Amino acid sequence: MALTQDELAEVTNRLEGRYSSLLEEVRNELEQGENQQYVELLGRVPGDIGDESVADALADLNLGLIDRHIRELRDIEAARVRIRDGRFNLCTDCGQEIGFERLRAYPTATRCITCQSQREAIRAHEGTPSL
Repeated sequence: MALTQDELAEVTNRLEGRYSSLLEEVRNELEQGENQQYVELLGRVPGDIGDESVADALADLNLGLIDRHIRELRDIEAARVRIRDGRFNLCTDCGQEIGFERLRAYPTATRCITCQSQREAIRAHEGTPSL
């Protein structure tokens, strides 16, 4: 069943709200980050190799968070394209419609729940070492 105009509007509003929120978070992280934790730790006297290691780890963590936000921004942009092209709620694997409740919970979903479950079941075993 195709999404109604109200359902599409609700999901679109959620996407736009999340997009704005993520942009703000990335801007703040970049402005405040500027290796501030690194500077604070290295500014202590006496400093040691442990302080440098912690400062590096904090900088890496900050960059990892920004990277995750940017990936989510790209997912939202891809969802916008699917909305524009009229294929927003179509599963990329089977072509069936993605249910509204799934899109409400996860607006950037590209697979129906069945295909996503199958994908996760297959991929769960990929990282498992065997003897």
